[in-house]
Amino acid sequence: MRLYAIGDVHGRLDLLSGMHRTIAAEIERDRPADWRIIHLGDYVDRGPDSRGVIDFLIAAQQRDPRIIALAGNHDIGFRDFLAMPAADGLFSRYGGRETALSYGVAIDFDDPASLEQGWKDLVSAVSPEQKHFLHDLPYSVSFGDFFFCHAGVRPGIALDRQAHEDLIWVRAVFLDHPGLYEKVIVHGHTPQAEAEPMPNRVNVDTAAYQSGRLTALVVDGGDKRILTESGKA
Repeated sequence: MRLYAIGDVHGRLDLLSGMHRTIAAEIERDRPADWRIIHLGDYVDRGPDSRGVIDFLIAAQQRDPRIIALAGNHDIGFRDFLAMPAADGLFSRYGGRETALSYGVAIDFDDPASLEQGWKDLVSAVSPEQKHFLHDLPYSVSFGDFFFCHAGVRPGIALDRQAHEDLIWVRAVFLDHPGLYEKVIVHGHTPQAEAEPMPNRVNVDTAAYQSGRLTALVVDGGDKRILTESGKA
């Protein structure tokens, strides 16, 4: 089974659609016996087209169930904001303005009246299908010797017992852990200038919204390589 694991998108529909075209061309050319495309979360916030990214992923999954989308902390933050507006939450503080604008809604998070009205407008603008997508995102998936999640795992805890909060938020205790895990952890969440392949983990978050580079890990038997889609920074 060939595996593609795509890092944090953050509203960069241009890079995501380009990456999918590249992957589709590879699959058509090589005809692997089976394949999966795994998105590691953070589809919204900061970049210009969060709405378009969600719609793209919904359509892709409807076409082929081998396309998987995992939860990222920003996706859960968006879901939480839709349930209850908060001026000091993740969505409000880190890119929610851009996400709302992709739905045609302008929100001043420092103005209580704008926050209240903007929240109502955004709730109306997000389709039931998009809300279901955010609500149903799984937190991890595993294939062969690889475990995929957004942020990482907590050392010393079995992979099938990891807390959802850790899978989308953990950083230092995971990144600094020198030992091996049950499987190689493939993750995003912590942006780096380049993909970061380590003996125990692989980080493919290259800050696409800012750098103009969306990165994926490709695993095909013993062959492992990095795939990059570049565009405007």
